[in-house]
Amino acid sequence: MATITANTRWDAKDAAPVPAHTLLGKWNLFMESQEKWITLWFLVSLVFQGVFFLPVPAVLIYYAAAPVPVLAITLTLFFANIIAGMGGAGIKTLLWLFALSIAIHLLMILFFIL
Repeated sequence: MATITANTRWDAKDAAPVPAHTLLGKWNLFMESQEKWITLWFLVSLVFQGVFFLPVPAVLIYYAAAPVPVLAITLTLFFANIIAGMGGAGIKTLLWLFALSIAIHLLMILFFIL
């Protein structure tokens, strides 16, 4: 019986490495060093978003007259983090989603408050 074997490897380590002296390279090194703490990062992102970012739409809509889609953006980012963490995404995906959530919420706050 013949067995199909593939020589292609889909490991991220086979890709061209980003130089460690750039900001993106340092961010990649940090993310790779946090692989053993993936559950902690998942819980930190959920608690941080639940405490600091879920109230943001209420404040922005009520006090700054922001449009209602601000609520949809916040909930989408929150549930994307939940799905990624519970779905078994890697540490890089979790940390990128967490950083993206922080950046988007800070931009929304700056845009509507200032």
